[in-house]
Amino acid sequence: MDDLLKKLRALAEPTRLKVVTLLSHGELTVSEIMQVLGQSQPRVSRHLKMLTDAGLAERLPEGAWVFYRLERSGVSAKLAELINSVSQAEDPDLSRALERLEAVKSERAAAAAGYFEHVAKDWERIRALHFPEAQVEAAMRATVEDRRFKFHLDVGTGTGRMLEVFAAAAEDGMGVDFSHNMLNIARSNIAKAGLTDRFVRQGDATALPLDNQSADLITIHQVMHYLDEPSRALAECARVLKPGGMIVIADFAPHKLEFLREEHHHRRLGFHAEEVAGWLKNAGLEPKPITALAPGTEDGRLTVLIWTAVKIKADDGANSKNKTLNKDVSP
Repeated sequence: MDDLLKKLRALAEPTRLKVVTLLSHGELTVSEIMQVLGQSQPRVSRHLKMLTDAGLAERLPEGAWVFYRLERSGVSAKLAELINSVSQAEDPDLSRALERLEAVKSERAAAAAGYFEHVAKDWERIRALHFPEAQVEAAMRATVEDRRFKFHLDVGTGTGRMLEVFAAAAEDGMGVDFSHNMLNIARSNIAKAGLTDRFVRQGDATALPLDNQSADLITIHQVMHYLDEPSRALAECARVLKPGGMIVIADFAPHKLEFLREEHHHRRLGFHAEEVAGWLKNAGLEPKPITALAPGTEDGRLTVLIWTAVKIKADDGANSKNKTLNKDVSP
């Protein structure tokens, strides 16, 4: 009851109600909220601090930037939903604020698009070298069949595409990427897709910003070939994956295109199926059959491999030798 009263007191102010409404449309920085509300930095920061202290909002540093998002659990989520519902009523001042919010989001999207123009040509060149991306996405999505997950983690999220591909399979999702510029692109894409329950964070694949056993589904799409120690990244994914949770990985089979290493910073020129399966086993995961997407008769194009694995449940570990867990595991 004390916690609820604290939250209600924090909401008992018109500006803070507006801030909660704005954050219900996606995560924002202090400067973006300043632009929308036309208020000074100290005032906006004070309102955000009160909302954060009351457990209604989260403060999420990202290098020199700080993003805020609504707390999405328990009473906080229900209060935010109620406020957002009530705020849809006719309120000219709020309507103007929401219009300014759309303008701020458009500016963010334009900045992200400007950066993406510099890398888009390289991305298109690489995509032309392998199996069609749409079919890779469909094959990855098919691996989870009709399973439903509570929390989806996309490692090395890039443009945030995997968050969109798996949106229907998970209640909530987070993308992690080391590049601030790529995170801005992902934020814009998520907003355009209307995925307000998805968000992104800055982080390293080998040091994920999550507690143990906090993700139900993890995806890693065309990321491992950039990593110095991909086996370490998979061990870190295993740490944050819940027992019974699933990991889906897509990357290249071994190839000899040295220009990808020289011009595009690929650390590894593909992976053997057995190599990644071994890393998954060593991390305490149970590999499933591997899917190979080969380009067919087109010479010089790359094959994409899709690995899937499930984290062995605690009560299965002691008896795993006596069960047929590995009957369909690829060598």
